[in-house]
Amino acid sequence: MNAKQIMKIFEDTAYIRTGGSPEERKTAEYIREKVAGMGMKADIVPFEVPMAEIQEAVFQADGKSIPCKGYFCAGSGEVEAPFYYLRNTDPYSLSQCKGKIVMIDGYLGYWIYQDLLENGAVGFVTYDGNANYCDRDIDQRELRSYVHNGRRIPGVNINAKDAIALIRGGVSTAKITLKQEEYTGNSHNVILDMPGETGEYIAFTAHYDSTALSQGAYDNMSGSVGLMGIAEYFAHNSHRYGLRFIWCGSEERGLLGSKAYCKDEENLKNCVLNVNLDMIGCIMGKFISCVTGEEKLCHYIEYLGAELGFGIQVDQGVYSSDSTPFADKGIPAVSFARQAPHNTATIHNSYDTMAVMKGEQMVEDIAFLVAFAGRMANAKRCPVAKEIPENMKEKLDVYLCRKRK
Repeated sequence: MNAKQIMKIFEDTAYIRTGGSPEERKTAEYIREKVAGMGMKADIVPFEVPMAEIQEAVFQADGKSIPCKGYFCAGSGEVEAPFYYLRNTDPYSLSQCKGKIVMIDGYLGYWIYQDLLENGAVGFVTYDGNANYCDRDIDQRELRSYVHNGRRIPGVNINAKDAIALIRGGVSTAKITLKQEEYTGNSHNVILDMPGETGEYIAFTAHYDSTALSQGAYDNMSGSVGLMGIAEYFAHNSHRYGLRFIWCGSEERGLLGSKAYCKDEENLKNCVLNVNLDMIGCIMGKFISCVTGEEKLCHYIEYLGAELGFGIQVDQGVYSSDSTPFADKGIPAVSFARQAPHNTATIHNSYDTMAVMKGEQMVEDIAFLVAFAGRMANAKRCPVAKEIPENMKEKLDVYLCRKRK
């Protein structure tokens, strides 16, 4: 693929495609068609995901209605209580949550939600956006099943400007009304198999869904295009190892596509390595690699970058993407990304469009990824140990909320 063809893909997919939506399915079919145009056949594989349709979401502060979006899968109900802003998470501050609707900073992660429940909160408020941006966008958030584990209280998300106004005005009481229909729907992985000379294979992954505000050109149609570029190369070049390309659905909803794939142990029996792409080809920023595997692979990638004259920063760690479920099942994984400074490109908002992408940079990034993939795919024996070091297991436990940091 050349730069012009790549930018055409960004143009064709310049729409919101949240996990489980008809737009996500439309994109899965588009990817399958692009693969077919390369002379290969990909399959669309469904998996179940929780879905919800918000019928009513109202947030009132001292009787005044504040624009909001209700949390998907947070149940239905109405609660009115004193309003409390949780500035800190020390024991005393948490103890003040009892019987209150609590506003927190940042995302509603597993541990903060457990803290709210254990300290008696009856509802929650989060906020996003930026006080300095001109927009008043509000993201559609979800109370994920692994977070609530069946214990749900109603919650809403508001804009940062309104969150500041609430604290400036000294709001004392709040009311949340949330009504929604919850059901089970389908998201989809798109899978392309390219058999090799051996029964073992390398899994290449990238997610193609977006968040509720985002066209997701950078995060992560860029990675999906990168997978197409690698597949196109190997359609015309040798590879000793089998190659499996997985365009993952519903990554933004908690890595659901890769988790669904990795749930089937049979899928992983002959997998020797996962190579994941999540945000490449941006106009600005540095190229990075995150290895959830032995440290030797970090040095290998650094040496390859030096050999090819391609700048790259490599670290050993856990990357918040579809590589993580593979690593958690014992498959060494490496993620690649081009990380832009936040003031030049942002994600999970309406500013993630093809305007931040550059076709020529995509071509350059894909060329490096092809070089790495070629060495792995044609190795006499995959040089990466099929084991996860103890320090990485510890990081996985923290990331997957099995241990508290």
